[in-house]
Amino acid sequence: MSRLWEKGLPLDERVLRYTAGEDHRLDARLVSYDVRGSIAHAEMLASQELISGDDCRAICDGLRALEQSFAEGDWQISLEDEDVHTALESRLTANIGEAGGRLHLGRSRNDQVLTALRLYLRDAALDLAGRVGGLRSSIAALARRQGDVELPGYTHMQHAMPSSVDLWCGGFDEGFADAEAGLQAVHKRINKNPLGSAAGYGTPGLPLDRELTTQKLGFDGTQEPVTAAQLSRGKAESALLFEIALMMQDLSRMASDLLLFYTQEFAYVSLAPEVTTGSSIMPQKRNPDVLELLRAAAATAHACLDETMMITAKLPSGYHRDLQRLKSPVFRSIDLAIESVDIMAYLLEGLEFLPDNIELDEGIFATAEAYRLVTEEDMPFRDAYRKVAKRYAK
Repeated sequence: MSRLWEKGLPLDERVLRYTAGEDHRLDARLVSYDVRGSIAHAEMLASQELISGDDCRAICDGLRALEQSFAEGDWQISLEDEDVHTALESRLTANIGEAGGRLHLGRSRNDQVLTALRLYLRDAALDLAGRVGGLRSSIAALARRQGDVELPGYTHMQHAMPSSVDLWCGGFDEGFADAEAGLQAVHKRINKNPLGSAAGYGTPGLPLDRELTTQKLGFDGTQEPVTAAQLSRGKAESALLFEIALMMQDLSRMASDLLLFYTQEFAYVSLAPEVTTGSSIMPQKRNPDVLELLRAAAATAHACLDETMMITAKLPSGYHRDLQRLKSPVFRSIDLAIESVDIMAYLLEGLEFLPDNIELDEGIFATAEAYRLVTEEDMPFRDAYRKVAKRYAK
């Protein structure tokens, strides 16, 4: 088994383990994307008569067969493979022979990695936006069920002004609408084709048609000049993780509200039994673990964003192996966001506000009384404010 970069020299096993890192595990999600990028590349090579039509068909059919067999569990990416790219090319060459060795003409593992990642990130951003839309549907359903239930509005953790379940839901819905739009907007930064930039300096002497692969892969445009491709590493990833961090922050604040509302002291809400856990020692306990973990998840999302930005912060231009370490925080943040959005949407479906337990302090209507004095008695607001304030002076 030969890796894409091997020249027949020995490699220390410890070096392989360290440099391959988690790629052989992380890259499972990139198999179908690397297949798509490789097929587009092969078809472009054939169109430019750099490989024969027969070789192109053998490569494309072989890649599709490998994608299918991977989905069926017939093979996995191993540490010896190092990554998805070697795993596919080595198996392709073993299956179809010499034609498999023609596939890498005109590309580097650098633009190959970046192409697969961009295709994946593009789908991940739109998938997550759709899931946020599902969360908003759960919020809207809660508002329809119990929107007229009165709630105290808080400032400084004190009763401030009257609110309602409808207003509470509406505030978070607007935040998640922003998240949905932000995730869709990130698509523009992601959707540039790096394929054909090779190691970052193009392919002198080869008549590649980069516009053709841009068209085949559904990118909005071709990344130019070729030196921009490696310089852009981490930017689309950080933009996506920034939107995720903002969205997770709203999710965390919603969880924090519900945790407060679920305490015995408040008892504003009940949770469905199937979303609570128990204690190993206290038989009476029903614990809102899901909400606590949701509250904590924002910290992980922020950390992933920070890690991604710091990896690239002081790199010079061109490719550097540091960039490999972007995958872990990017994938971790995406996975956590998907799980968190889905579980909150599910939890809200069984959430019930308990109006009999919700009492509004008399002082919560003080601002409304001041406004009444202004509108009915033509009193200046500052005078009305002071008049009402005297009632609550202590």
